[in-house]
Amino acid sequence: MKAHFYKKTFHFKKPSGTSRGVLTEKYAWFIEIWNVDQPQIIGIGECSIIPGLSPEFNSFEEYELKLKEVCSDLKTNLTLWPSILFGLETALLDLKSGGNQLYFNNGFSRGELKIDINGLVWMGDKEFMLEQIDAKIKAGFTTIKMKIGAIDFNTEIELLTYIRSQYSAKDLTLRVDANGAFEFEEAIEKLNILSSLDIHSIEQPIKAGNWSAMKELCKISSLDIALDEELIGVHSLSEKRELLNTIQPPFIILKPSLHGGISGCREWISLANEFNVKWWMTSALESNVGLKAICQFVAEYDTTLPQGLGTGALYTDNTESDLTVENGQIFTKLT
Repeated sequence: MKAHFYKKTFHFKKPSGTSRGVLTEKYAWFIEIWNVDQPQIIGIGECSIIPGLSPEFNSFEEYELKLKEVCSDLKTNLTLWPSILFGLETALLDLKSGGNQLYFNNGFSRGELKIDINGLVWMGDKEFMLEQIDAKIKAGFTTIKMKIGAIDFNTEIELLTYIRSQYSAKDLTLRVDANGAFEFEEAIEKLNILSSLDIHSIEQPIKAGNWSAMKELCKISSLDIALDEELIGVHSLSEKRELLNTIQPPFIILKPSLHGGISGCREWISLANEFNVKWWMTSALESNVGLKAICQFVAEYDTTLPQGLGTGALYTDNTESDLTVENGQIFTKLT
């Protein structure tokens, strides 16, 4: 087999606020693999990073050196490079199935299955966030995820209170994502306030790495906690088991580009089932290439929770796709 990679920069339609700053551009690398005797069949996979969050990304030079190594030797150990592992795994799956971005042959890829997803509300000022909330509800989303922790907490509570004044928990599920913004000492009070608004769950209320503090929060919080960044950098099966056994979270959130690619996420799901921990999967700002692979991967499982999958609408210059979002669901629209 032969392989090469290339880089592409995507541009956000609107600057998108996160706890790590405002994003205007997104970088991705694409691995293409083919057999010498059938060069017309090409498997493609996306390596997607988020600076400041992806632990393996330090510089473009170092990252591309690793990609060159991988393209020269497809058996390179990528345990510490989950984004490249995801790109390689999906490229190989695509090649095996004959190309055309068919990573998994299932109901989703055949256009038979629709996946419920949450509508994401980006951080910003109050008016911008209200505008997004109203737009998501009008678009038919029944689950909304709102990022918190970047603006004043009282203002965020006002926004959530506004949503609840318009829509009960029976009509609209609310998730919030703190991205580790709270200090442990203030977290319980804030979680109790959020719980009073019938919030479904909160992602990563405190910074990752303090298992004992997170365990305590999960034990006493009236609001269900979902681990996200906490899973980053936890590679071995024994470490994963220890984390879940120690913290005992209600939920974990899986991102293949951050949590060990396809194989790593399969391990997390197996352990989650063992410990009776529920999960959902989230894309990590991938283009339509990576998003399609994640959607097809999710469809391998019988899941009922809305997933945190993108809609493909972030970028002005996204790749072509047959993914479609309607009424809070994503599906493959075959011609």
